Amino acid sequence: MTRKNRFALGRRSVLAAAGAAAAQGMIARGSNAAPLKPEKDELKFGFIKLTDMVPIAIAKEKGFFEDEGLFVTLEPQANWKVLLDRVITGELDGAHMLAGQPIAATIGFGTKSDIITPFSMDLNGNGTTVSNEVWAEMKKHIPNGPDGKPVHPIKASALKPVIDKMKSEGKSFKMGMVFPVSTHNYELRYWLASGGIHPGFYSKTDVSGQIKAEALLSVTPPPQMPATLQAGTINGYCVGEPWNQQAVFKGIGVPVITDYELWKNNPEKVFGFTAEFANKNPNTVLAATKALIRAGMWLDANNDANRMEAVKLISKPEYVGADPEVIANSMTGTFEYEKGDKRPVPDFNVFFRYFATYPFYSDAVWYLTQMRRWGQIAEYKPDAWYEEIAKKVYRPDLYLKAAQMLVDEGKARKEDFPWTTDGYRPVTSENIDAVPYDGKKPNAYIDSLAIGLKGKQTVEGTDVVGG
Repeated sequence: MTRKNRFALGRRSVLAAAGAAAAQGMIARGSNAAPLKPEKDELKFGFIKLTDMVPIAIAKEKGFFEDEGLFVTLEPQANWKVLLDRVITGELDGAHMLAGQPIAATIGFGTKSDIITPFSMDLNGNGTTVSNEVWAEMKKHIPNGPDGKPVHPIKASALKPVIDKMKSEGKSFKMGMVFPVSTHNYELRYWLASGGIHPGFYSKTDVSGQIKAEALLSVTPPPQMPATLQAGTINGYCVGEPWNQQAVFKGIGVPVITDYELWKNNPEKVFGFTAEFANKNPNTVLAATKALIRAGMWLDANNDANRMEAVKLISKPEYVGADPEVIANSMTGTFEYEKGDKRPVPDFNVFFRYFATYPFYSDAVWYLTQMRRWGQIAEYKPDAWYEEIAKKVYRPDLYLKAAQMLVDEGKARKEDFPWTTDGYRPVTSENIDAVPYDGKKPNAYIDSLAIGLKGKQTVEGTDVVGG
């Protein structure tokens, strides 16, 4: 027996004893909870070096995974494609994912695979940054408030004259985003289009996303964003933290808008498993979900009192590996725009409140509407199709089962979970263009947006055809 196996066996024995004692305690209190028996207890989970991977780190470091009988190794991945591929092949048992990844994989945009998510990792957390040169030009078109600082939210209409000027000089305006099905891609496109800037279409034969584009969007891995901006390869980018604040810290760029200002309390990352893994290991998935829910609770507890501890933890090289000061800039309830312009944004990172961890169908539907809007879904789909895909990928049934176990064990409060929801958030117009979003009426929503495909339109070559 190897030392590793002896150590693992020893840990299992200790935890088994602890678990038995805990179970006896729950029985004595009259709890209905029955301890889970994970089918697979040694797991490897993947993540990308971003602030919002923090629930996974907390679940490991605070012993929440071990409380559930799981022995988890966390492994950073080079980029989102590698991460997804390794989940599909089974090299990773699950991972921190872009919310669009399980959806896109399930419908076959890019790599085809059935991926499910029982857990939404967070709300908000992204920003859009431009170079100092672009910011200097944008400021000419942005009003100042009584304090002499730019009035927020800053709309993309202030960027349009900058792009038009560059175009007249024969220059292209280029922006980075992290992946074609990332929240960042859709948020950046949403912001640009709301200001009258066309971000480009995809088609069956051209997956660059740059057909008819006035701003050319391309993929850059998150940790490389600041260096790519500094090199002048791109004029701006949309990314999660800490890579917007890193631009401020280095003095190379200015974040102009957060996704909280773009769409208040928008969904961000999810935790994904293959459907095959979830079917084979249902208790393992429930156990992991329980641990992640507890991590989210810990992160938002007592008015975010634990955030600095979390900042110090994920600043370590094995997690995010950024300066604690940079991570804290956004994670502790503030956000710094132009250097010295630090403003309170208490909900920039949300990990549990507002039912942040519940996987709402309407969140999945929104991603699907944006895929259709920009041509990643090439053809018209009826409203029922959107609901069908959302229910195939997002699994609130698993989430609520895990939540009920935590309530029964006395580790969570019943009122903190949306037991009676139908899976759809209320209609909202708390977004940059004030266009109402109703997840139950996806086609009506798509058709109400000024720029993008409508109805049965398709992209053929460089033209939009049909109606």
